[in-house]
Amino acid sequence: MKKLNEAVKDHSKVTAMPLDEILANLSELPEDIRTAVRNNGGGHANHSMFWQVMGKDGGGAPQGELKAAIDNDLGGLDKLKEDFNDKGGKVFGSGWVFVAVTPAGKLSLVTKPNQDTPLMEGGRVLFGNDVWEHAYYLKYQNRRPEYLKAWWDVVSWKAVGERYATAKAGKLTI
Repeated sequence: MKKLNEAVKDHSKVTAMPLDEILANLSELPEDIRTAVRNNGGGHANHSMFWQVMGKDGGGAPQGELKAAIDNDLGGLDKLKEDFNDKGGKVFGSGWVFVAVTPAGKLSLVTKPNQDTPLMEGGRVLFGNDVWEHAYYLKYQNRRPEYLKAWWDVVSWKAVGERYATAKAGKLTI
């Protein structure tokens, strides 16, 4: 946040905007701050979401409307995990794998390099996993697929369900 705040401090129109709007309008920002906003703003948004969707109540399975959406749009939880892990394992270098949600509530799998986020195209992130080495190297070394598989044990489906309801209401920001 410090580097993001430093980058935008002289741009009052930018500092007055919420982060999701800043990222959605990245191409309209002054060129001299765009990279800092992309890297630091994207990183803040991604990590804020990341910590929200994990918890001590992790594991288990989605319920209700979230489960129905996963079944309908992504082929069910087992297929979602398989496809998510496959896409996350194929991210070249550093990046993220996300489940994004449209305003109508439809789900899709998206990968992004570095600290990019679907917010940069006006999308919304339901949940996602950090596949930068710093997220897993101490425990898993270069075994990213093993990390991705284990990560599902800490996903808080309650938190993801709350994010899904917020997204369907048109109020999900980061």
